[in-house]
Amino acid sequence: MKKFVHILVWAVLAMPLAVFASTSNKQTEQQATTESLIKETYNKVGLKGQLDFEVYRDAYIAYDSAKDRRKSLLTIIDYSRPSTEKRFFVIDLDKQELLYNTYVSHGVNSGGKTATKFSNVVNSRKTSLGTFLTDDTYYGGNGYSLRLDGLSKGQNDKARERYIVVHGADYATESFIRQNGYLGRSWGCPALPPELARDIIDLIKDGSVIYATA
Repeated sequence: MKKFVHILVWAVLAMPLAVFASTSNKQTEQQATTESLIKETYNKVGLKGQLDFEVYRDAYIAYDSAKDRRKSLLTIIDYSRPSTEKRFFVIDLDKQELLYNTYVSHGVNSGGKTATKFSNVVNSRKTSLGTFLTDDTYYGGNGYSLRLDGLSKGQNDKARERYIVVHGADYATESFIRQNGYLGRSWGCPALPPELARDIIDLIKDGSVIYATA
């Protein structure tokens, strides 16, 4: 009888460990699958030499974690690069295609040629980093514009209050770079070349993810 009781007690105590081990194994397998998928899409999209893998991986994880996304589009802005480089990427994850790779401006108080200072503060005129979800469009002082909601608490969640939107700008062009040696700067908005702005905005509006990093 005592032996039976000992076996029963051991079995009860061992059960949580077995459940934990099973859960841990599943999580490890899921992480490995996700990592494999990220590498696969990175290679198929042809981003090697254009975008660092670590940046893409972080952006993909942010995309995968965005609960309210409604499109398979992922936009990545790599502010670690100077404004003279094409650091704005729009990727269709379903089709595994790079749809756009172009210039994008940063905030006037974030830096000169390269952005080094970032903020979530109203009127800072600095760029915000983190994960954004696109919303609807409107016509404003910068023309056709796309509203953004910041999903990263404390990092960009004042995007609406700061009027951080995607729009086109004459200073976000290659000709401006040739004349000045750097891209013009915004008040914190990711400003695009005007000839591409409308097409990109119409593509990514209404529930796609934008991931900005530095």
